[in-house]
Amino acid sequence: MVHLLSSERPTMAAAPLTLWRAVANWFARAQARRAMRVAYQSLLEYDSARLDDLGINRQDLFEALDSPSQRPALRLAQRRAESARLWLDP
Repeated sequence: MVHLLSSERPTMAAAPLTLWRAVANWFARAQARRAMRVAYQSLLEYDSARLDDLGINRQDLFEALDSPSQRPALRLAQRRAESARLWLDP
């Protein structure tokens, strides 16, 4: 039987490809989360003055490490922006 459109293809024929794609996506997300965790841990090695120059503190990093599901990069960016705003307009 010939299928002219991809929408005519049986769904079971696409299932193995979808499964492999899902597994590959899961591994890619896990690798990205690990890379971010390593980056945050390397920031913990900085002294307090350097972290203050970056606009964050150790507590911000600990919160980012403890709650990776709550978009820690966005949270750190917001803290940096708030710190910059307070520095420019006390």
